Amino acid sequence: MSATEADFLLDTRGRAQDLGAWVVGVAFGREDRCCAFALGDGTVRLAEGWRSIAAHDGACLSIAPDCAEGVITGGDDGRLMRIAPDGTASELARYGSKWVEHVATHEAGVRAAAVGKAVHLLDGGGAALKSLAHPSTVTGIAFDAKGKRIAASHYNGASLWFVGAKEGTPRLLEWKGSHTGVVISPDGTHVVTSMQENTLHGWRLADGQHMRMAGYPAKTKSMGFTAKGRWLATAGADCVVLWPFFGGGPMGKAPTELAGGDGVLCTAVACHPSQEVVAAGFGDGLVLMAEISSGRVVPIAAPRGSAISALAWNGVGTQLAFGTEGGFAGIVDLARR
Repeated sequence: MSATEADFLLDTRGRAQDLGAWVVGVAFGREDRCCAFALGDGTVRLAEGWRSIAAHDGACLSIAPDCAEGVITGGDDGRLMRIAPDGTASELARYGSKWVEHVATHEAGVRAAAVGKAVHLLDGGGAALKSLAHPSTVTGIAFDAKGKRIAASHYNGASLWFVGAKEGTPRLLEWKGSHTGVVISPDGTHVVTSMQENTLHGWRLADGQHMRMAGYPAKTKSMGFTAKGRWLATAGADCVVLWPFFGGGPMGKAPTELAGGDGVLCTAVACHPSQEVVAAGFGDGLVLMAEISSGRVVPIAAPRGSAISALAWNGVGTQLAFGTEGGFAGIVDLARR
């Protein structure tokens, strides 16, 4: 396939721009009026007009949709920022010299910021709710589907907290080693972490059953459950690796592999919000989407020599945005005719 063929959707239904700095992350606002790219130079770029917003004095480290509209970002300047759809930037919190490495929100009206060993919770108005202390640096955070629990990965496992509980005692999910990221299944039955080793570890919450998902040639830096939680899509191999979370899986079940064969590592995955479709980005800059049931692959953007570092769908799954380590960014409107 030629680069022209691979770029067909980007050329005919999208727009792209060289942003000049590492794209750390990308997020759509829940109101679906803004798409924001967080950059290593501390700015946030809005896809509408590629407007640049000065967000952090240093580098952006994290980005997530805000509770209602716009996005929030964390930076190495210790600030938690909110970027409104119109580009207005406001400071939600300041944590001194400590980095705000991970952020997450839930539409129920709660925000979370991981700063060192603590996860700080804020309400939708920006007021501090409480801080959750962990035994070591927090490496990832994730809310469950209802916003009632939040999981945090750290050394030797993960902690699962009830957001509204007055008593600050988590359920500890223990497994020796360095855990680097965390996700919760949509039905709230499983927690899975990526690890410093080339493996994933999971817990079935009903009985504490451990799950080990191994065999990766590289570290898994991106993962996510499909909309109904049947599959866990992961990067870290030269294809999209999907672990089945149905029929007793993933224990004793082999993973499904999609869109492989070129020997280039998958660096980012993003699951469609309602369909069993996975978008994937690769180490050479290729972006594609794949339908799990049929294995059909559709190219979104051609390789440009720089790894995909950010990938996200909008809330209704009609738009897909991506960014690279080299600063190239694009957004494709799949509903456009």
